[in-house]
Amino acid sequence: MDTLRIEPRAPGVAQVTMAREAVFNAFDEAMIGELDAAFAQLEADDTVRVIVLSGAGKHFSAGADLQWMQRASSASQEWNLADARRFAAMLARIEACAKPTVARVQGAALGGGVGLACACDIAIAADDASFSVSEAKFGILPAVIGPYVVNAVGKRQAKRLALTTERIRAGEALAIGLVQQVVAREQLDSAVDAAIQNLLAGGPAAQREIKQLFAQLEVGPITPAVRELTAATIARVRGTDEAREGFAAFMAKRPANWIPR
Repeated sequence: MDTLRIEPRAPGVAQVTMAREAVFNAFDEAMIGELDAAFAQLEADDTVRVIVLSGAGKHFSAGADLQWMQRASSASQEWNLADARRFAAMLARIEACAKPTVARVQGAALGGGVGLACACDIAIAADDASFSVSEAKFGILPAVIGPYVVNAVGKRQAKRLALTTERIRAGEALAIGLVQQVVAREQLDSAVDAAIQNLLAGGPAAQREIKQLFAQLEVGPITPAVRELTAATIARVRGTDEAREGFAAFMAKRPANWIPR
């Protein structure tokens, strides 16, 4: 791939690194296509349990490449719609990936870079990280990333970030739920590795079930339909080979067979 590096980080773990360091890992049509292809490839790879998304150099991602945006501003409505649909499909691919995903964030995460972090299951940031939903500065809006930002921080905070384009520091990003952990820059990889170890301890089929179930749950009343969904799901999963192995390993005080040796 021209814009990404895909490499093993640990047994069962693949790291996808955005590698356009000269433009702070800003993405264009090429990177969008390669991110979509990379996550599809890794999701289909049975040897991969966890996917880490990172950015090369000082910054995670500056969001949309400005030359790409300039091309879009002079292109037809049809071109823009197809282009935006490809971007939307890429974010959906990351968010719906059956395997746990971790964003490793340092430096700046701007515009679509915030969307990438929000699309991952877990976002861990260095204390030098900063975040801005910056699209309105360019006379556009964070439409495609909007649902992911809303899901991460709630509608009111997302609207504030989008309207003001304010750049917030890592501590505030943690406080509003944009990231789940902030550590010193020199401890970022150790924190990511600790999260990976916790993820590898869980059953891969159970983690797929978690992502599928939680995607159907909304904050609000727990209706009879929701209760039935949860009951039917656990009743089905309890009888799986993975569940039997998990309980057997716990009782025998040994590692489950899905944990990489």
